[in-house]
Amino acid sequence: MSGSVCPWALRTPLERRYHDEQWGRPLHDDAALFELLVLEFMQAGLSWSTVLQKREHMRAAFDGFDPEAIALYDGDRLDALLSDPGLIRNRLKMKALVQNARAFIRVQLDFGSFDAYFWGFLENGPIDGKRERAEDVPARTPLSEAIARDLRKRGFSFMGPTVVYAFMQAAGLVNDHLTSCPAYLEISSAG
Repeated sequence: MSGSVCPWALRTPLERRYHDEQWGRPLHDDAALFELLVLEFMQAGLSWSTVLQKREHMRAAFDGFDPEAIALYDGDRLDALLSDPGLIRNRLKMKALVQNARAFIRVQLDFGSFDAYFWGFLENGPIDGKRERAEDVPARTPLSEAIARDLRKRGFSFMGPTVVYAFMQAAGLVNDHLTSCPAYLEISSAG
């Protein structure tokens, strides 16, 4: 991909590959959505580069990001995960991992899929951010605030409006690629 790529993607080759291949593309697979959800709340307070560097290790340690398996983790399993230097060793985030897996499963039962639940917040498909400059991209929106409130009501934790908005961007609910980025046009014309 050439042209004026989103500036955040130029820091590391890993971020560039994530930007070019995944970020902002509408995602409708529950397993992939759960993985992104975990990555986004694990990122809180850290750089995205750190999370991407640990992603494969997290995949192995978290049973392939399987919410059914993670929902069964007990205190001993969490202690083992917290001693693993390849992971983000934050006790609150590890507790949120289990809590969010359980809440994710409840949402799947209530709505048929997490995809149906999350995309149900949008009436007309993905939101076109039409952002011309990086400073035009918000950290949160009224919609991410509303979704964060609903997620908390459903038992999720570590899912504030900023994390929710980052998830919306990553999962393609909003196209926040800059309008000068080749991915912007690619995603806009596909939708």
